[in-house]
This record gives sequence, C-alpha cells and structure tokens, in this order.
Amino acid sequence: MKRFLKIFFMAFICFALTIGAGMATYYKIFDKEGKNPTLSQEELDKIKDPLEKAAKSSRHKRVNVLLLGMEGARTDTMMFCSFDMEHKKVDVVSIPRDTYYYRSGYERADQRKINAVYGAEKIKGTINAVEDVLGVEGLIDHYAMIDYKGVENIVDSVGGVEVDVPFHMKYFDPTDKPPLRIDIPKGKQTLNGKKAVQFLRFRHDNSYKVGYSEGDLGRIKAQQGFVTSFIDKALSLKFLSLVKTSIQEVETDIRITDALEYGTKAMGIDKNDIKMTTLPGEAEYKQYGKQKLAYFVYDKKETRKLMEDIFGNDLSNIKE
Repeated sequence: MKRFLKIFFMAFICFALTIGAGMATYYKIFDKEGKNPTLSQEELDKIKDPLEKAAKSSRHKRVNVLLLGMEGARTDTMMFCSFDMEHKKVDVVSIPRDTYYYRSGYERADQRKINAVYGAEKIKGTINAVEDVLGVEGLIDHYAMIDYKGVENIVDSVGGVEVDVPFHMKYFDPTDKPPLRIDIPKGKQTLNGKKAVQFLRFRHDNSYKVGYSEGDLGRIKAQQGFVTSFIDKALSLKFLSLVKTSIQEVETDIRITDALEYGTKAMGIDKNDIKMTTLPGEAEYKQYGKQKLAYFVYDKKETRKLMEDIFGNDLSNIKE
C-alpha cells in the first residue's frame, strides 16, 4: 500500500510543479467537518483490502483530469491528463497557454487566448474550452489547481530539485503583483522553491534575445524535464511528510472515494509509464484592433489523431 500510494501521490505532485506529469488524480482526505486529519502509515495500510476489492468491481477503465497551474486569474499551465487504469498507462497533453481560442463577446486580442477563459468563466468555462480544443465533449472527469506559492512550498518540502539550466535566465517585470524578478545562472544546480518557480515561469529575457528557441513549446519541454528530476528526488523521501505539505496546496473536486480507487489501480506504475505530449500546432501572429499578439494555433486534424492514439476505440464511446 505504501509504495503505490507514494507513486500515486507523486504523480499529482508532478503536476504541481509544471505543473504536472503524473497520473490523473490527487488524494485528499477529509473528516466530517471537511478538515484534513493526520493519518499514520498504519491507518493508511488498514484501508488497503476494501479499496482493492472496490477497485476490482469498478466499471471505470479510464479517468481524465484537467490540471491547472494558476497565475492570478489566468491559467499559466494547462495539462490534460488521462489515466488508463486497465493498462496502467498515463498520457499527459500540455496545452500552451497562448492557444488561440475565440469566444463570442470577447473580441480583444488578449481575450482570444485559452488562458483568459478562467478569469471570466471560472473552472466550468475552462473545462468546456479544453474539451472544445481537444474535440471531445464530456471528456474531463475532474480538475485540480495549484498556484505559484503552492509550487514553492512543495519544492522546498523535498529539499529542492536539481536541473541543468540551459542559459542565464534573467528577467524583470515591475508590473507583476508582486514584481517578478528572475535571475538564475546557467548550469546544473539545485533550485529551491522560489528559484524553481522562476525557472518554470521563464520564457525570455527583457530584450527577447535570450530564451527558448521554440518559444512556449521550449518552456513546456523544460517544465517536463523538471518534473522528471522532481520524481527522482521525491520518490526517495517519506511519503507521509510529502502528503502533509502538499495536501494543503491543491484545490480539486476529486472525492476521497474516487481518489483512493484510482490510487489502488495505479499499483505498479512508474515514471516510464507516463507519456508526455503537447497539443499539435504552431505559433502564429494575429492582429485584432490595435493589438498584435503571438498565439499558438492548434491543428484540429492532428489533435483528433492524438486523441485517437490515446483513447483508441474508447474515443467512440465519449459523447461528441
């Protein structure tokens, strides 16, 4: 029980860092008043047998979760995560925050990006937008969200994460609240929580001369590499200490009964069973009114192929 719960929870913490490449769930335990109790490992072990029986009788073969990393009222990181419980495989599709997404009544250039949906339409509208982009209605079962402070706290709880920074990351934005200052030298190093957030947020310097050659897609790849490093570090630590820190940092609609069922079915999964991809498409500049912005324009046909690769025959069973 201890091993599979650790793998299961690590998967969600991975989301919290990129925020995410893990299995599509998070486990959050509440008492009758909705507060988080403290469970010993012995107490966790006692629920193993009934959970395994419940999992065996479940009709669900797959669970799909929308994972969101929040930057105020905007979604800075979006990932669609699908956990195939029958074959113990996980697919994670990163959705660039600049993905072009038009909504009637939202005509400004900055409102035509998918990361602007949450500010006006909250989680329900964001789920609908992602399902629309992926081309499958009713696809998402659950959501989970974390903000930058949560990421910082979780990274510090594991003693930092080692990464190889590809170039000197330096950037300053006095208009951000609080002002954003990034300064990380090039090279292999262990980042604490504050520096990890800077690493995950960096796109380019103020002159636009230093940054990822692939733009936001390069940033996504760097985030995914960070996740891999985090998994290696976190799996060597005590499970309950990670739960205690991380459980307070995430907002989700996943119920304890569902989460523990998913965790039971995740026994045996490791990071090699997790496949990370990015929404197919390319960068393109578009002008609306006086604003000209860079967008990520997704390819509908290739996105459909990606969904078919993930779901196979199961895709035909999802309402479209």
